[in-house]
Amino acid sequence: MPRERTQQRKRPGGAAGPVKRRNCYFCKEKIAEIDYKNVHQLRRYISEKGKIRSRRITGACRRHQVQVATAVKRAREMALLPYVAEGSDDRERGGGRGRREDRER
Repeated sequence: MPRERTQQRKRPGGAAGPVKRRNCYFCKEKIAEIDYKNVHQLRRYISEKGKIRSRRITGACRRHQVQVATAVKRAREMALLPYVAEGSDDRERGGGRGRREDRER
């Protein structure tokens, strides 16, 4: 005999307070398709390291987030956007998984 669930899922606006609902910029502006050539708009959806930001961070709806990701990838392929951030050299900061010979002792 299956047990019934008595515990409910936590919903926004509970004990932690109300959660600010982010609205999709593209839905508000009624933009149907996202153009990969509009680099200034796409830069808002890329982190400092060059990664595509998630929906949770950007506030875009699912449909437009998929279009943003596709547009960013196309813009990278066409060399309109960089794959990685400029001037980010992990070896100077000591991060990453470098070899032992590269490190100073």
